[in-house]
Amino acid sequence: MCGFAGFCDAEIDPSEFPSLLATMADAIAHRGPDARGIWQSDAVGLAHVRLSIVGLGDGQQPMASADGALTIVFNGEIFNYVELREALKAKGYRFRTGSDTEVILALYEAYGDACLAHMNGDFAFALWDARRHRMLLARDRMGVRPLFYARRGRGLVFGSEVKALLALPGMTATMDPFALDQIFTFWAPIAPRTAFKDIFELEPGQCMALENGHLDVRPYWTLDYPDLGDTPVETNPETAREEVLALLTDAVRLRMRADVPVGAYLSGGLDSSLICALAAPMAQGGLNTFSVTFDSAEHDESAFQHDVAGALSTHHRSIGCGPDDIARVFAEVIRFAERPILRTAPAPLYSLAGLVRDNSMKVVLTGEGADEIFGGYDIFKEAKLRRFCASQPGSRRRPLLFRKLYPYLPGLQTQTADYLSAFFGTSQDRLDDPLFSHRPRMRNTAGAKLFFSDALRSTLAGYDAAEDLVSRLPARFGQWHPLHQAQYLETRFLLPGYILSSQGDRMAMAHGVEGRFPFLDHRLVELATRLPPALKLKGLTEKHILREVARDLLPELVGKRPKQPYRAPDSASFAGPAGQAVTAGLLSEKAVTDAGLFDPRATTKLAQKAAARPLTGFRDNAAFIGMLSSQIWQQRFAAQTARARRHA
Repeated sequence: MCGFAGFCDAEIDPSEFPSLLATMADAIAHRGPDARGIWQSDAVGLAHVRLSIVGLGDGQQPMASADGALTIVFNGEIFNYVELREALKAKGYRFRTGSDTEVILALYEAYGDACLAHMNGDFAFALWDARRHRMLLARDRMGVRPLFYARRGRGLVFGSEVKALLALPGMTATMDPFALDQIFTFWAPIAPRTAFKDIFELEPGQCMALENGHLDVRPYWTLDYPDLGDTPVETNPETAREEVLALLTDAVRLRMRADVPVGAYLSGGLDSSLICALAAPMAQGGLNTFSVTFDSAEHDESAFQHDVAGALSTHHRSIGCGPDDIARVFAEVIRFAERPILRTAPAPLYSLAGLVRDNSMKVVLTGEGADEIFGGYDIFKEAKLRRFCASQPGSRRRPLLFRKLYPYLPGLQTQTADYLSAFFGTSQDRLDDPLFSHRPRMRNTAGAKLFFSDALRSTLAGYDAAEDLVSRLPARFGQWHPLHQAQYLETRFLLPGYILSSQGDRMAMAHGVEGRFPFLDHRLVELATRLPPALKLKGLTEKHILREVARDLLPELVGKRPKQPYRAPDSASFAGPAGQAVTAGLLSEKAVTDAGLFDPRATTKLAQKAAARPLTGFRDNAAFIGMLSSQIWQQRFAAQTARARRHA
């Protein structure tokens, strides 16, 4: 499926259902859906657009059960649908199609809401139970597929994209100032908040039921880690390696299921290379791989991409990405991300998905999730090193280790121990702070708030995004190992809020491409949470267990290669003619004043500075991209809905 939308008891005239549902479907029909359809009853309307990946079922209309009592719209895939169907057949259920969508209906018939525990998939769906006059909405455990909703009287409107909700009369696009503050602190809003005021996001691993006007939201799965005193599930490194390899191989096998060819993204790093190595023998006719290359040596990994593609004999294609290329697609990136962003990294992935679709493919495997669940990010090593420095606060040598941590950041290589100690907060952050691992990143990011307007500052007075996040942490959070605390923050918040929503699902679906993420198979995630921290972060070597898994599958150079974070040029992307064409009107003093989010003089000054030469500091780059993307968001959503209301 590609997307869906609908409403239930939403105080809408039934005679308007067909036109409104068609409009909602049009809002989410992007590049190349194979089918679209609508369905309605007295109080419910459902619409979908879809790709033909695992059967179209009984046609274009949303699927219903044999007796018509259940109707569903569904985005994503249930990867273990074959096994589930056989188990349900043994219980006497008769299937009319080969679609995984019908399996969800049968599971609900058999188990009710508990059906969610049986599904291995990336999904969001809305299921109407006419017998109970009940709408059930659910989202997959890791938050791969998005699901948005808003209350309308006693009813509900919902969709896989906010654009579908905005297609309804009376729905408005207004920036949520607290969500914007969260973006300028954590890089993403904290669900259920979205960038849109009064429009919310169902959190990963949650389901929601609307019955008789009462809305019940609850988790059906939670990310969890063992307490410090618990015995790890597997301490033998070789046994752990075998278990991870077996589960990852099966996760890839399930995600290769499709009625169309399945390709893969290949960045040249460990994670995507490992996925490609496992998928290549399963791909009939050879595996098609796709990658992005950059003009700047600082960002480019093409040499590693070609090495892996050659070693695995894949059919490899790449797309070059220069600064002007990022600038040209950036407004479209914001339209599909549906939120301001602080980095340009999603833009090359938007173009990469276009390359996939231009080569007549609809499904790709990717390596997202490995860094979160196996301890791959620099922030995990950084937190460990900060704790090491804090144990001897007077040391002049320990802070110098940060230079080795970030060899790809030349600005850090010449800094003194005092600067490094202050920059990474080796003495200013409490070791028992729940957000200890992320405080330096949050401070550096939040520095961009200096550009907020006086009006926005006034609205946010007394609000602390960090404290808001702390209030949402599990009760047992303080009992976990420090690495597990840091992993939880990345996996539970940044992964669905930024990596998947801005870089993963949304950029791929903009081109009608479905991304699949083997590392986010919940079975593998649950195993990884129970592994000893030393099997994930060994000393300062990240993803140790995955490197062991890769030793017989990949060239040694790739398996032992230090992580190079995926990055793209930020302010430098807007220094050329294409970039200046984007920024000229959006960051003018008048445009910024009219939007009211940022200080117009400070914004204009930073834009002029960026036009003269690329910005060097993280804060200025984050501020520039954050303000530019916010202005695009205002133009694409707030101003557009305002114009629509005036012409209604």
